[in-house]
Amino acid sequence: MSDDYEYRGLIAEAWDLLRGDTSAWPDRAFYRALIDRRGGPVLDVGCGTGRLLLDYLADGVDIDGVDNSPDMLDLCRRRAAELSLDVAGRLFEQTMDRLDLSRTYGVILVPSSSFQLLTDPDAADAALRRFLTHLEPGGVLVISIMSKVWPGRRTPAHLQWTDWFKIAEKARPSDGLVIRRWTRAMYDLDAQLEHEENRYQLLDGETVVREELHARSPALRWYSQAQAQAALQRAGFGEVSATSGFTFDLAAPEDTTFCVIGARLT
Repeated sequence: MSDDYEYRGLIAEAWDLLRGDTSAWPDRAFYRALIDRRGGPVLDVGCGTGRLLLDYLADGVDIDGVDNSPDMLDLCRRRAAELSLDVAGRLFEQTMDRLDLSRTYGVILVPSSSFQLLTDPDAADAALRRFLTHLEPGGVLVISIMSKVWPGRRTPAHLQWTDWFKIAEKARPSDGLVIRRWTRAMYDLDAQLEHEENRYQLLDGETVVREELHARSPALRWYSQAQAQAALQRAGFGEVSATSGFTFDLAAPEDTTFCVIGARLT
């Protein structure tokens, strides 16, 4: 693997802490319902620290995970050990566009808008082709997408950095030190790309004892519903649709969070 991966250092260390309790997030029940409809095995792409993977595995789902961050996978293994879950042979360090695993799956999940981290269109198309290859005939791919330009909200300035703002802050249970995250973004409205900088601080009181700046330019690409569905169709998926949020209802034109679903027909 290349050293060019984003989720490292304080980003990885603070990931679960700053997200907090995710047990009521609506995607959890939606993906599980899809798995129950289609059946496994399942691949969680961008599995990170195992938010979905470990819960599903504890529930008896045959599920593997892939992520390009060794830091996040190490945290996933640590969480699995704490939960007495065996993830040996289930976690793989690979990128989406070069996915090369030894088994095929009934369901492939790409949750948390992880697909949008592929900002190069050729890499995104390559990833979709790799997903198709790793599906069983009749298998289903589901990708969550979030638009960065929302109808009814002020359109962000084109190619201008926002001000820095504090997005999260929480004390670390192990030692009481506080992890604080600051972020700012810049939007290329024509190319549908977001550029992002994040500053993570570890504080003892108000004294910063460690600080990391993480910049990714561009950080992610957003898609319209039509663009996302067309991308799956180009890759060879059939029965392509977009659903509203994390439901099985067809997406409405105004939905800015949606899932795109496609099947391998042969």
